[in-house]
This record gives sequence, C-alpha cells and structure tokens, in this order.
Amino acid sequence: MPYFDTASAAPLHPVARQALLAALDEGWADPARLYREGRRARLLLDAAREAAAEAVGCRPDELVFTSSGTTAVHAGIAGALSGRRRVGRHLALSAVEHSSVLHSAAAHEAAGGSFTEVPVERSGAVDPAAYAGALRADTALACLQSANHEVGTEQPVAEVAALCAEAGVPLLVDAAQSLGWGPVAGRWSLLTASAHKWGGPAGVGLLAVRKGVRFAPQGPAGERESGRAPGFENLPAIVAAAASLRAVRDEAAAEAVRLRALVGRIRSVVAERVGDVEVVGDPERRLPHLVTFSCLYVDGETLLHELDRHGFSVSSGSSCTSSTLEPSHVLKAMGVLSEGNVRVSLPMGTAEADVDRFLDVLPGVVAEVRERLGAPVFAPPSPAPAASLVVDALGRRCPIPVIELAKVIGEVPVGATVTVLADDEAARLDIPAWCEMREQEYVGEEPADRGSAYVVRRLS
Repeated sequence: MPYFDTASAAPLHPVARQALLAALDEGWADPARLYREGRRARLLLDAAREAAAEAVGCRPDELVFTSSGTTAVHAGIAGALSGRRRVGRHLALSAVEHSSVLHSAAAHEAAGGSFTEVPVERSGAVDPAAYAGALRADTALACLQSANHEVGTEQPVAEVAALCAEAGVPLLVDAAQSLGWGPVAGRWSLLTASAHKWGGPAGVGLLAVRKGVRFAPQGPAGERESGRAPGFENLPAIVAAAASLRAVRDEAAAEAVRLRALVGRIRSVVAERVGDVEVVGDPERRLPHLVTFSCLYVDGETLLHELDRHGFSVSSGSSCTSSTLEPSHVLKAMGVLSEGNVRVSLPMGTAEADVDRFLDVLPGVVAEVRERLGAPVFAPPSPAPAASLVVDALGRRCPIPVIELAKVIGEVPVGATVTVLADDEAARLDIPAWCEMREQEYVGEEPADRGSAYVVRRLS
C-alpha cells in the first residue's frame, strides 16, 4: 500500500532502526554518571550531538535535543523572547507557519506581548521586503519556516535572515520539513527540527541556538541539555535520530532529483486528467517530494477515504476533513482553493509504478465523488437567461456552495450576477478561487441576515 504522507511522518529509516536497537543495549545508562556504563552513554550522546550539529551547520554546544519538534519550537520562541525582553515584546512571523509557531504567538499575546503575521504571495512564499517591513524597534524575535509543510514552497530564508541581521533581530527557522534534504542557508539565529520528519524515531526534536543570541530558558531549571530541555535524555532515540539524519543526507542529492521528477509528473498529469483542479505552491522553489492540489466540487474527506480504499495514504488541508469547518490557515493565507485538497508527499524510495497507479486511479475517484455530490459536468446554455440569481446554500458545507454556484452561472446572461448565501467559512476562500479558475468576476462579499452573500458576475 503506497504511503504518500511523509510530510506528516516519514517511515523509520533502516539506519534508524539499526542504531536504535544497538543503543538500547549500549546507551541505557545515565550519561551524567562517571562510571563505565555512564561514560559509554555519554560517548554515544556526544557523537549524536556532533553528527546532528554537522547536519544543521552549527557547533555541537549550540544544539540540544528535545522531546519533539513542537517542544523545540515552543522552547526556542519562549527562550528568545524572554532573553530579549528588554528590547521589546513584539514577535514577527509569516502567516503560513506551523501551528506550533502560531500557538506560541497566541500564548505570547495572551501574556501581554504582540505579534505581526506577514502575508504571503499566492505561491505561499513571503516577500522579503514585506517581512522587513514587519520588523519594529521593539521586535524581539522573527520566525520563518524553511519550507511549508502543506504546499512545499521554500521560503527566502537567506534573504530574510540578512534583513533581520541588519535590524538586529534574531531569526528562528522551523526546518522540520527541509532539514533531511540539506542545511538551511543564511544567517539564522535559532533553528528547530523534528526527527520523525526525516525517518528518525518520533519523540526527538532539535533546538539550535547560535552563540551570542540572548536566550533565557523558561520553566523550572534543568541540569541536562544546557538547561534548555529538562528531563532524562531518550538516548536510544537520539542516537537513531542523528544516525538517520546523516543517512538521509547521504541519499538526499540523488533522491531529490528522482522525486522532483515524479512530483513534476504529478503536477502536470493531475492538471491534464482531472480538470477543474488547482495545483498550489511554487512550481520551482519547492521541496522535491511534496505537491498539493485542490479539486473543485469535491468533499475532501470523502476523497481521502476513497483514495485510502484504493490503497493510497495521502493527507489534506481542506476544511472538509476537519471538525472545525475552518479551511487550512496556509491555503487561506495563500488565497487558493481549499475544497478537495490533497497533499502528496513521497517518501524516499517511492516507486515510479506507484505514482503511475495513483495518477490512473485519481481521475476516476474525483469523478465519482463529484457525481455523488451532484456537481456539474459542464454548464449547459440557458435559452432564457435570468437577469440575476440568488443561491441559498446556508447550512451546507463545502464544496456544496461552489457546486450550486457552478450549476447556475450559465443561467444568467453575461454581465449579470449570481449571489451565493453561505455560512460556511470555506466559502470566503473557495468562491473567489473558483472565479479565478473559471475566469468569472468575484464582485465581493456583502452582509446577510445569516452568513454572508458572495456576489459573482458572469464574464463568459
């Protein structure tokens, strides 16, 4: 069964498995102790730290191991903000950061601080100049991911890091999605990552803090990991994480070329065979293994279930796959279609035959879901078009409001409008996206007794 969700968690690398089993026998003792077993454990821990630091591009004494990537993010942000509290309490971050960064920002604001979200372009990347504009005299920390976890777009980290350095603001980079493919370029100040993203065991995160960065660990003090990650080190998992990071780096160059070609094939074939689909993310400046696309008139949850039934494990950022009824904050910030969203992230070693079979299965699955929802196959001409129409889609979840719009747009004359009444938050994103895909004019959103009224003008 092809597993195409390595952006969530990569399969355990064989080297990680071997290192883990060996470390269970050799690295069970307390590395802080001076007797033989403790010294042996300390040697393993020091070797793992040196290997991880080499991969990150920092000094071994600048890197600590945490219990997860999320813990590394929370500790990194809190420590940097506290260390620079005399400068100010403002935090800058992009609008498409991982939820761990957004949650840290919300907690910071609740404690009396402030933050600014820098918008992104439709590709998902920030404009360095716009990011620089968000930096203030009281900015204590800036955050920018190296590559987006949902759409794969690589961020201009080196450019932003240089601008932050000019402003005297440290930059924290969440490198969870990219570190297995190579080091992060630029003059970053702090970096976080998570081992299960590159094929290491879950439960190991990395936090690197450059020398010279003011940093004050929060919470009760601990004696281990420079006081930045309290608790007994999970040494076997740490050894396996470092060993697998080195292993995947050795394979990365060749696999990146191979997987980039497979992802390029998915990007082009999906657009050709599925129809009414938007492939999102930067087509060039992207991770080699990840592609995301959104299908009009499709219920994302049903689509994922049907693909799973055909043997494919993929994920989604569609609001239709969550209980919140909120579209993905990443897709929302990009202003792209969210309904029927599919994220494909290929693990190393993915067979070309599995990708071909996925591309053979996908069009039929999408067609079945659309037919089940009553989506239009084409817009039939109307012999007597109405001057304008109102579509009542109140109380109906995505993608039904867009489906109902597509059904009736051909019933009004060119220049006339269709007003869609909807109270599903996803409609605010999906109706403008539909207009751009179908070359119709999105007039705007108007208040309504319930929900909102979305006005669309027929152009062709």
